[in-house]
Amino acid sequence: MKPITYEQALHRLAAHCSRVERCSSDLRKKMTDWELSSSDQEKIIQRLQKEGFLNDERFCRAFVKDKFRYNKWGVHKIAYELKRKQLPENLIQEALQSIDSQEKEEQLKQLLAQKRKTVKGANDYEINQKLIRFAVGRGFGLDEIYRVLS
Repeated sequence: MKPITYEQALHRLAAHCSRVERCSSDLRKKMTDWELSSSDQEKIIQRLQKEGFLNDERFCRAFVKDKFRYNKWGVHKIAYELKRKQLPENLIQEALQSIDSQEKEEQLKQLLAQKRKTVKGANDYEINQKLIRFAVGRGFGLDEIYRVLS
């Protein structure tokens, strides 16, 4: 891939960030692919943050809200994905606290009720084991799952 200049990268990334929330690690990855120097990468990140195009805290809140409401993910899976994006632990925890525990339990009830219709098993124990595996895969904690199943 042909390397691009500092100005071209700045304009492309500003346009990229204006469409949807992005985090700094995603932009760094993109700039590394473009073969930009690390000093240019830092300058671009700082400028985008200063101008309001890039904000990791805002990204965390939006990510948590979207993945919880639309993808029906649990807290553990959301936290894992945010950690993969190399975001600070304090931002992750702050964003995760915005999830209402009542809403979380209600969503898990709906997910398990919907999944129970399609799960086949010889007995209730087998069905519950499949439901537990499904919910854990979605990122819910075992204590929450047991509470909803009982």
